[in-house]
Amino acid sequence: MSKRKSKILRYGNNLWFLGEGMLGPLFAVFAGRIGGSILDISSAWAIYLITTGLLIILIGRLSDKKGNHEKLVTFGFGLNAVFTFGYLFVREPLHLFIVQAGLGIATALSTPSWNSLYSKYEDKKSTAYSWGLAVGQANIATGIAIVIGGIIVAKYSFTALFVTMGIIQVIATLYQARIIDKI
Repeated sequence: MSKRKSKILRYGNNLWFLGEGMLGPLFAVFAGRIGGSILDISSAWAIYLITTGLLIILIGRLSDKKGNHEKLVTFGFGLNAVFTFGYLFVREPLHLFIVQAGLGIATALSTPSWNSLYSKYEDKKSTAYSWGLAVGQANIATGIAIVIGGIIVAKYSFTALFVTMGIIQVIATLYQARIIDKI
């Protein structure tokens, strides 16, 4: 059972990184297209990181007390998909700030619980390899995603990119939801 859940966590996470990673370095190009200055671009990224950083500590602590790690991971993935689709409505830097804050909240909801569950279900005899597998696969998925994202924007548009990203993240959420015992 734990091996199956470990694979669900890892594969769902890899799908999520495939969807999320498509924007990568194109974020600055997108922000520039909506009128964002260099300060706006750095502020948007800072909003994401600070929101994530502050809330990940709080949510990590609360999730240890309340449990429901599986539901938090799934909800965080789903919320991330919602805010990824939110990029479709960004027309100015303020909108981008809101989306980045929402993505930070989503990441803070899912990350501590994902890490806790992965530690719980992975083989205790090969911890470094298990985490290497999880992080390595996520990095590979992100690297592939960056190239795919560039191709989508070059051939089509940012709209096509955001729809593709959102759809992949919805699929990742549905796949990740299999970790919940009642599903």
